[in-house]
Order: sequence, then C-alpha cells, then structure tokens
Amino acid sequence: MGGVGEPGPREGPAQPGAPLPTFCWEQIRAHDQPGDKWLVIERRVYDISRWAQRHPGGSRLIGHHGAEDATDAFRAFHQDLNFVRKFLQPLLIGELAPEEPSQDGPLNAQLVEDFRALHQAAEDMKLFDASPTFFAFLLGHILAMEAQSWCLQHDLGHASIFKKSWWNHVAQKFVMGQLKGFSAHWWNFRHFQHHAKPNIFHKDPDVTVAPVFLLGESSVEYGKKKRRYLPYNQQHLYFFLIGPPLLTLVNFEVENLAYMLDLLWAASFYARFFLSYLPFYGVPGVLLFFVAVRVLESHWFVWITQMNHIPKEIGHEKHRDWVSSQLAATCNVEPSLFTNWFSGHLNFQIEHHLFPRMPRHNYSRVAPLVKSLCAKHGLSYEVKPFLTALVDIVRSLKKSGDIWLDAYLHQ
Repeated sequence: MGGVGEPGPREGPAQPGAPLPTFCWEQIRAHDQPGDKWLVIERRVYDISRWAQRHPGGSRLIGHHGAEDATDAFRAFHQDLNFVRKFLQPLLIGELAPEEPSQDGPLNAQLVEDFRALHQAAEDMKLFDASPTFFAFLLGHILAMEAQSWCLQHDLGHASIFKKSWWNHVAQKFVMGQLKGFSAHWWNFRHFQHHAKPNIFHKDPDVTVAPVFLLGESSVEYGKKKRRYLPYNQQHLYFFLIGPPLLTLVNFEVENLAYMLDLLWAASFYARFFLSYLPFYGVPGVLLFFVAVRVLESHWFVWITQMNHIPKEIGHEKHRDWVSSQLAATCNVEPSLFTNWFSGHLNFQIEHHLFPRMPRHNYSRVAPLVKSLCAKHGLSYEVKPFLTALVDIVRSLKKSGDIWLDAYLHQ
C-alpha cells in the first residue's frame, strides 16, 4: 500500500531512506481491532499490533488510542521523548498524507495547537521540575504520621519527582508495596488507563462499575434493557455501605492478587504491620485494626478522588482531542491549605489531567494559563466548593438511579 486510499495488506516497518507511504484517516480508522492496531503520533503512522503486549504501560493503555492521533497522550505520559522515539522507529509504517488534518474527525485544531503552546510555556517556566524541599517535607510527614503514602506513590507513578524514570518506578514500588501493601504495577495498569480515557466505559476502570453502580449513560442502557440486579434508584444510599468503606479493603485487595510480581513488596508490608502491632493487640486485635485502617483510608480515598469525576460526563468513547476529553471528565475544587495538602493537590484535577507528569506543587502556577485557554475556546473550567463537590457525588448517583428507574418503567 503506497498511495492514499489504496487498501491492502498490513504494512511492514518503513525502510530507512525510502519514501514513507502516506495514509488517509479513512484507512487508519479501519485498524482499531484486537490484534490490528494503528495510531498516529506527530503525523507519523505506527503499527502497534504486535508490540502492544510489550508496552511498559500495558497493552490496554496504548490500545485505547487505536486509530487516533495520540500525540498529546504520548507527550503527557513520557518523560524522555527522544528515548521513547527510538522504540517507535521499528513500528513506523508511514505518515499522514499532506492534505490530511493532524486529527481525525470534527476536532478543534486551534485548541490542540494552543494547548501544545501552553504545554511548551509550562516547560519553559520549569513547571515540570520538582521541588526537593516539597517532597522532603512530604516524606517527613509520611514517616511521622504514616499519612499521605497514597499521594506520594501517585506522584512517583506519574514520574513527577525524579528526573530518571526508573528512580520514580523503584521508589513507587517501595512506597506502594512496603508502606501500603499493594502492587505498583497494578496501580499503574489501571490508573494510566483512567488518565488516557477518563470517564469512558470499558477504558477507564474507575467508571466501569456496573452492575454494582450505574453511572452516566449506563443508567439509560440498563433501564431500556430491563436490567435490575440491584435497586439502582437507591444506589445513592447503599453507596455509603459498600462504596467508600470497602474499596481498598475488598476491591483493591482482590485485584492485587493478579499482580504477584510485587508479592515481596506487599509481603514486607504485612510482616511489618503484624510484627509491629501483634505484641500489643494479639492476632484478633491486629486483624481488627487492619480492617479499621483499610476502611478509614478507603473512605478518604473514594471521596477525595471521585469528587472531581463522578458528577461529570460519563459514557462511551467520543474520540475527542486531549484537552476536550480531560475537561469533560474533570473539575476542580476550591483551593485552601487544608484541601490542597490533604487531597494531595487532587483538587487541581483539571491541571493534573492535562499535565499528569507535572509536580503537584506547580498546579496553582499553571492554573491561570489553563483558565485562559478555556476562556479563549469557550470551554468550561469548573471549580466547586469542597463540601459541594462531596455532596455532588451523592446527587450524581441519585440522578443516575432516577434515570434508570424512569427508563426501566417507561421504555
């Protein structure tokens, strides 16, 4: 296949020095199937079909961008772009035809261009450079109170502390395994999917929660199909019984069983935990204490992480540009010393999703630039009071439950 619009067999890697074949979006769109995935980065077309299983972030993460322009996601997730491009070179099969736009579909090309200029401005302002003092203080807080471990491993997972990626990865394994008893590999596998496709069914694990809870578009779908596994019109009430209390105690623990490569790290946590408290409380007391700790941290984790997402748009893939997809799924919560610190700066969720590698102490500095970008393009930059954001989780669940009931009874 050398010319535009000429379908043919799968392309092999481009030969050095030879002219690159050109493709149109219609051709690329056909390659978004299991075992047959193409994507576009910086107008170059790559066949990731066989390589996806070797992708360090997992095949699902890169596969979610099949037949799309993944340029902004590529830049958002990787620290050393020149290093990563070396691995892309053997996958290169061509480039977009000159007359083809850089993105497929009715996307706002000016918004994409302006965001990339904003990203460059943030780099010029050194907003991707971490403050050693900030993270030293955070580490001291963890050692003194065993608090904020979730936040620190989250920062490390996004490679926002150390310049070297592997330093971040090793440190994350220690914090996640030794201090929390969970697998860093498991966390990154699900969390990076959330960042790549936030609030998208079957791509973001955080919202793929049916049939326990119905969110967004799933409410209508379940209602029309007369599915009633639980009383969904009461989900805003049973949320308090099985949502925040059991997330880390049950769901996270069960999911972690599939990631045994990090078993030694997790084993070190349980050994430290039980050996530390066994002399004081005995076996029953230690078990009860463990459950109490997991339930308490689960409450904090659910409310802090979901106040920015559950009330927003949740549904199926819309194939939006990077900026529009992140803004549709996120909102901010009004900053304060308390909210900033104890939410791990996740109250700046918009900035965090647009720039996942940015150290969180710089979100407030890039926020005015993001606001200006949104104002220029008529995009919503939503900021809520803290308590309103918490209440909106329950309101959203009730609204989805009511929509399900109406569709169940009348359609």
